[in-house]
Amino acid sequence: MSDASPSPTGPAGAPTEPRRSARDAALQLFNLRMIAAAFYFCLAMAGARSLTWLTHDDGVGDWLMEWLRFTRQTLLTALSVLAALALAEALLARIRVRWPLALRAVAVAAGATVGTLLRFQVANLGVPDAPLHWDWLLSTTLLWLVLGGFFAALLHGVREERSAQARLAELARQHDRLQAQQLEAQFSALNAQIEPHFLFNTLANVKRLYETAPERGRDMMASLIAYLRAALPSMRQGMSTLGQELELARSYLTILQMRMGERLRFDIEADAALFATSLPPMVLPTLVENAIKHGLSPLPEGGRIDITARREPAGLGLLLEVRDTGQGFAASGGSGVGLANTRARLMAMFGRDAWLELEAAEPRGVIARVRVPLAGAARGASAAPATPAGALP
Repeated sequence: MSDASPSPTGPAGAPTEPRRSARDAALQLFNLRMIAAAFYFCLAMAGARSLTWLTHDDGVGDWLMEWLRFTRQTLLTALSVLAALALAEALLARIRVRWPLALRAVAVAAGATVGTLLRFQVANLGVPDAPLHWDWLLSTTLLWLVLGGFFAALLHGVREERSAQARLAELARQHDRLQAQQLEAQFSALNAQIEPHFLFNTLANVKRLYETAPERGRDMMASLIAYLRAALPSMRQGMSTLGQELELARSYLTILQMRMGERLRFDIEADAALFATSLPPMVLPTLVENAIKHGLSPLPEGGRIDITARREPAGLGLLLEVRDTGQGFAASGGSGVGLANTRARLMAMFGRDAWLELEAAEPRGVIARVRVPLAGAARGASAAPATPAGALP
């Protein structure tokens, strides 16, 4: 049975690393890589120490043998300390200890002592009555106690840093999830706010036509019902496309043309390869409605609306323009609820990669321009220009 148990959060709700099994904890220290590192460390230390013993009377062969012998001796102590630390880590993985650093210190001391005694026994094989020099035993044990303590402290610092990085990464993921949920809630609220604004203005147009021309009003009501059947599902979704938005704008303009007659002319020109580009629902119909309400409706002669969709020169974004020949900024500064919510919805969906700007047109009118990043489907498609079916001159 595995003794690893998940521990996803700490006392304050901060994420922590899952507990390791005792075997994994031990093998994380006592493995071939760590043994090799200990060997090279002992080899370097023994080489530096043996250089102090080298004299002009010693041969190179004797010096190399002394170096290797001293490497073997120091490696015994190093492996003992490493094995003791591995056992301590296995124990810490199995049970909770109040003072883990104290347990590691005891393990280092035990490993240094056992390793020094083992080193003495190996160095004096075949000499049963070899005297044990206590000063050598104490100094060697203290040396490896310091080295082992330094290694344990270094290991503890590395693990704390990794644990802190893991907690920060998890907190960043939680922050991203919360931010996404917040943006989704904000996006839904803005959609709910813009739907009645758009629909009430459309229904007001139908009511006005019923009062002036009932027969045309019935025709317009039938067209409006067909329009709403296509528009309402798009409103309730979190995402629309340029193709859907163009079709809704065309339907909306067709309905308004039934009321305004010769006072409204429009044209839609778009690249068919861009139809799959993502947009917030009802962005384009809102811009068209704003151009009608504040630009064309106040003028007795009406005017024209031109909708174009094209790539940016750099090819990384879609530029969507609604140009009208209305009375321009004289009637409205463009700060109504429709445009304000459109800006907020673009920001919620795309961040700073999308924007909405208004510009005065020549000789009169307003250009509403939306920029959004291109979706993958739009970037890889061809750039043959096309006009949606049903667009009127």
